[in-house]
Amino acid sequence: MKLSRRHFLSSSAALVGVSALGTLCTRTRAQEAGASLQAPLADSPTAAVRRLVLRNVHTEESLDVEYMRNGCYVSESLVRLEVLLRDFRTGDRHAMDPALFDILHAVAGRLGADPEFHVISGYRSPRTNALLHERSSGVAARSLHVEGRAIDVRLARVDCAALASTGLELARGGVGYYRSSDFVHLDTGAVRRWRG
Repeated sequence: MKLSRRHFLSSSAALVGVSALGTLCTRTRAQEAGASLQAPLADSPTAAVRRLVLRNVHTEESLDVEYMRNGCYVSESLVRLEVLLRDFRTGDRHAMDPALFDILHAVAGRLGADPEFHVISGYRSPRTNALLHERSSGVAARSLHVEGRAIDVRLARVDCAALASTGLELARGGVGYYRSSDFVHLDTGAVRRWRG
């Protein structure tokens, strides 16, 4: 009897958690993250539905997903994005900041491009980040990748210089342009810029 009651209580708690996540709405998340979501609304007439197409260059996995509907993040889509953006070296996963997806969506919209991104790096486990930091001075010891707040990407059919420039125009976080490696780092941290 105790075992079935415990199972019932844990199942109920899980359902409540999923239900709460399913109602994660734009304004609430923006306030928590300190991010402004006004620009995407102005950038796209269909901002109530936001879609991304991501391809992980390391695992070759692809995902075409509507991550926002009617101004609310879609919990199932956020989980699918978390899986795609996992640390490919260790398999570790971490919740990604949904404001990061809004940045991707807004950048593509401003460039008049389909939101199709090739992902070089999403989440990084602390172990992976420490290893990369030892190998390269270009990897921050306290990278926002470890917090699920950064992504390194290329936008299909768009020059990375244009992608970086547009990311800077949005002024929603950090933008790093790595010309020799041909990718752009975008994050939801403080507004700043650098070249790698």
